[in-house]
This record gives sequence, C-alpha cells and structure tokens, in this order.
Amino acid sequence: MCVTFILLYSLAPRYRAPLATASTENPAQASKPVVQNGVSVIAPPVSLKISKIGVDTTMAAVGVNLKGDMDIDENPTQAAWYKLGAKPGEEGSAVIAGHYGWKNGVPSVFNDLHTLVKGDKFSTIGEDGKQMMFVVTRLATYAPDQDATNVFRSDDGKAHLNLVTCQGSWNNSQSTYSERLVVFSDLVVQ
Repeated sequence: MCVTFILLYSLAPRYRAPLATASTENPAQASKPVVQNGVSVIAPPVSLKISKIGVDTTMAAVGVNLKGDMDIDENPTQAAWYKLGAKPGEEGSAVIAGHYGWKNGVPSVFNDLHTLVKGDKFSTIGEDGKQMMFVVTRLATYAPDQDATNVFRSDDGKAHLNLVTCQGSWNNSQSTYSERLVVFSDLVVQ
C-alpha cells in the first residue's frame, strides 16, 4: 500500500516555485473570472475529452499537497484540475494534470499527451453541462524542479488551459520521471 501511494504520488507534476507564487497565497492573482452580478459564470470542470488520444475522463478538483506541489488524484485514469487557479474558460491559466505510465497493466490518462500538436482541439465539460473547446498552441518540456510559473499564470487577458504530465525516463532513486510535459492551449471563442 505504501509503495503504491509513493509511486502514484511521485508521478504528480512538481511545480514548487510557481505554486508558492501563484494562487495559494492570493487566489485572485491566479485568474480573473468572468462575472455577472458578482457570480462566476464559468462552472468548475467535471470532465475532459481529448478525442485524438482517446481520453474521455472525469476530473477531480485538487489543491496543493503537504510539500506545496500541485496535488493529483491517486486514480491514474482520472485527470485533476487545480482548483486554486482559473477554471477552464476563465481569464488566466487553468491547469489540469494527469498521470503518465502504467499501473497494474492499465495505462494512465495522459500516456499519449505527447502526441498532440499545435492546432489539435479538446474540450472540458463543466458542472453545468457546458462544453469549453480549446486549441493546442504549443508543447514544452520542463525539468521537475524548473520554474514553471508561466504554466499557472498569465496576464494577457485570455483564457488558457494547460495540461501537465510526466514524461522521460523513470529515475528509481528519486521515484519520479525525468521531465514534465506541458501542453499549452487557448480557449476557442465561439
């Protein structure tokens, strides 16, 4: 049980520096939600669909773990939305993480995330049933301890959704993968 927990935990994207400066201290800094009569019109996301890679999954809402890293759901087939930041579709950078690798013969939700390319589209569904469509703008690779503030924040007045997972080679001594993959995307305005 402990080994499984440590293995799953170690697959979580680690972004210590940006989380300390992002919305954990002041959630209002992370995003500026679209509001009507003082209420956000964007519902929290409950599912993610990336048809190109066969992803159709539910989503857990997560914050930070005891180490100050973005948390992630233990279920390797489920995605996790960073609830201390923007919601997908709000101004700012929403972040969704998912596991990479295999557990008990089952592939993790973001195993094929690296195959997405600029122009690919995917969507989220909110608690209200509304779909938000996003288009991939670029992919980037980070070291596990690299500053990734730009993944969690933006100030260009647009709505972004960044998908995060591990990739690279497994490091047994550190119980983690050697890289983090981020797929940057923008809201498709309809």
